[in-house]
Amino acid sequence: MDLPLSPVSPSALKDLQTLVRPAAPKAVGGFSEALSGALQSVSASQLESSRLQREVQMENPQVSLEQTMVAMQKSQIGFQAALHVRNRMVQAYTDIMNMQV
Repeated sequence: MDLPLSPVSPSALKDLQTLVRPAAPKAVGGFSEALSGALQSVSASQLESSRLQREVQMENPQVSLEQTMVAMQKSQIGFQAALHVRNRMVQAYTDIMNMQV
């Protein structure tokens, strides 16, 4: 059984390659910028959680207890993740400093 194959145009081949292997994202700021952005995100999450807690305590009818609890859990998870990253970085630094040259 013969299947006739039509030639593939260069533009179609390029489109296929980008679908199979998309272009890598460009690293703009590197690790320090990514870490700084993550810490700012955790801080913003904690501030939002505190604001919602204050609103619930003032019995604001537009802020629900469920919304506040979800925000608190998100900020707690983000803080724990940041803490784990910090602990791993400190451990890596300690391991490097203890290496014999």
